Amino acid sequence: MTNPERIKQILLSEIEKMKKHREGFCKNPGTDFTRGRKIPFDTLLHFQVSMESGSVSHGLLKYFNFDAQAPSLSAFYQQRAKLSDGVFQKLFYSFNSCFEPKALLKGRYQLLACDGSGFTFTRNPKDTESYYTPSGRSQKGYNQMYLVPLYDLLNKAYTDAVVMPMRKRNESSAFYGLTDRHTPCAETAPVFIAGRGFHAYNVFAHAIGNSAFFVIRATDTKMKRLLGADLPNEDTFDLRVTRYLTRGQPKKKYLHPESASQYRHICKKVAFGYFPAEGCGEYGISLRVLRFPIGDGVCENIITNLPENEFHAEETKEIYHLRWGIETSFCTLKHTIAAINFHAKSRQMVTHEIWARLILFNFCSYITGQVEFEKKKQKHIHQVNFSIAFKACRHFLRLHLGEEPPDVEGLTKKHTLPVRPSRNFARQQRYQIPVSFTYRF
Repeated sequence: MTNPERIKQILLSEIEKMKKHREGFCKNPGTDFTRGRKIPFDTLLHFQVSMESGSVSHGLLKYFNFDAQAPSLSAFYQQRAKLSDGVFQKLFYSFNSCFEPKALLKGRYQLLACDGSGFTFTRNPKDTESYYTPSGRSQKGYNQMYLVPLYDLLNKAYTDAVVMPMRKRNESSAFYGLTDRHTPCAETAPVFIAGRGFHAYNVFAHAIGNSAFFVIRATDTKMKRLLGADLPNEDTFDLRVTRYLTRGQPKKKYLHPESASQYRHICKKVAFGYFPAEGCGEYGISLRVLRFPIGDGVCENIITNLPENEFHAEETKEIYHLRWGIETSFCTLKHTIAAINFHAKSRQMVTHEIWARLILFNFCSYITGQVEFEKKKQKHIHQVNFSIAFKACRHFLRLHLGEEPPDVEGLTKKHTLPVRPSRNFARQQRYQIPVSFTYRF
């Protein structure tokens, strides 16, 4: 059995396990998926995970080999409506649990990037939690969901995610929720990496409370507001600071009055769950703060708890630089995997499709990550062409039993792209124009 066949078998096996307990994944356990239908529970999950960007009708015809007895659109919609909210989330977790991270930094550290991205779907003014009224961006209004995932930068796979309506988004809350849920493998230390917008004492405390590390970017204004104005006015520094967090007790009740300048008062409206239940309510936290130039007159600020004896400033800088991997994964997820081409209008079904795309992304990534490339004398190091490789993996997943599978590993080896270091381009500041529904043929 080849590696792609093994990974496909794992996914199908997890779907089969859920089929045996399908009463826990449907809205009406006593009646749903109990009769013999053209689209049973396992076929429905397999079809939705492997869906392409085209129309549902065309997808059904392709899936059932253009059989005249293929199920109708109505049959698909009726079966899909029977699924409970967390069915694909459960499949995502169970499938991921079959794989352990192989690539680790220094043989121990798992680099997990966190960021958010929006997904626009069919306009529905009744869904007030995701609907945006007409504006200069859209004359008809639009609906959006927000995805905050954890992405393994070295193994190129999503490990967890939070999906929420755009108007209810809270990146910090999603972040420390993800840190609490993350269960590292034995002798593996997670390092959570995030950009500006995620820096908060509650985020730091949740990571420390879970014996994890973090590398988070902060702007000059936010860092001074967070840590105080007593930081060096220099372009380069690497220092350790200690702060005592409190809800605003009088100074005479400080446990460390000799360090009054290191106290930071947290407003009662700001979430922080690590104050002791009794006593004056103080929380001490030790942070490492780095600042370094990245261009002409431009400096970067990093807040971390990585030990200085293992990670010097340049290594920490490079770790944060690797965070760009989650940005490129969003591009692959949305366009190659077609996560922006939804086949549903309700928020629940759109959430199903987002989780199904995350499963498909990991399925393809696990296959391509096992491909070994021959070392050739070339000017540049080559990497996988994910656009070609992921399409081959999707086609391989769609095949039914008995059909001749493609040489996925051979296609992956053949179609590569050169890695050109030190290339950078200005980020294009544009936004997606929302449409009422994506036209597909």
